[in-house]
Amino acid sequence: MDQEYSADQAKDRVLEAALAHVPFDGWSEATLAAAITDSDVAPALARALYPRGGIDLAVAYHRRGDARMAEALADLPSLRYRDRVALAVMLRLEAAERELVRRGSALFALPQHAAEGAGLIWGTADAIWNALGDTSRDVNWYSKRATLSAVYGATVLYWLGDTSEGNADTRAFLDRRIETVMQIEKVKAGFRANPLGKALLNGPLAFLDRLQAPQGTGDLPGQTPR
Repeated sequence: MDQEYSADQAKDRVLEAALAHVPFDGWSEATLAAAITDSDVAPALARALYPRGGIDLAVAYHRRGDARMAEALADLPSLRYRDRVALAVMLRLEAAERELVRRGSALFALPQHAAEGAGLIWGTADAIWNALGDTSRDVNWYSKRATLSAVYGATVLYWLGDTSEGNADTRAFLDRRIETVMQIEKVKAGFRANPLGKALLNGPLAFLDRLQAPQGTGDLPGQTPR
């Protein structure tokens, strides 16, 4: 017999029930149907919460991982900046199950879902920077998230095939990517200090200084309101 749950409780119950089915059926309609049965949530409510079926389940799972990562970063230790970024990425990976992420990667690789998948990665980068206390609101807001999105996406793909103990190889891969980013940041700083760079930023590239960060999560690139 269906129990009465709040919308948040029902959404969590359906998602949790779905996780056992994803390795076999992927993020699919079959998984949603099985999760509804297992969760004892009224079918009408469950389908209202996940109207697109498996894709909405996958999105909810990804965003839950972002939230858990942010919680884990609440008591961030005193580390070098690059080490804090690396820790945040590794905590995000630890908040996920490899096979579920593999299934999600296959889903978001499909042309009709690729833009949404890219938006979720951008959302993860945004969650990491926010958890690390980033206060930029200008063009740096975009460049930081774009760079970290690329680093995170590459690291996830490496992690999916990592069989090393404690994901040591993934951490080494991530450190190399971050080192590359740090070199890029040095080049950017040098460009801004260079007379030619200053002239370009005050002339043809002046529009960059007028860019402002979005006002809400629904304004993130590739994102829809939650």
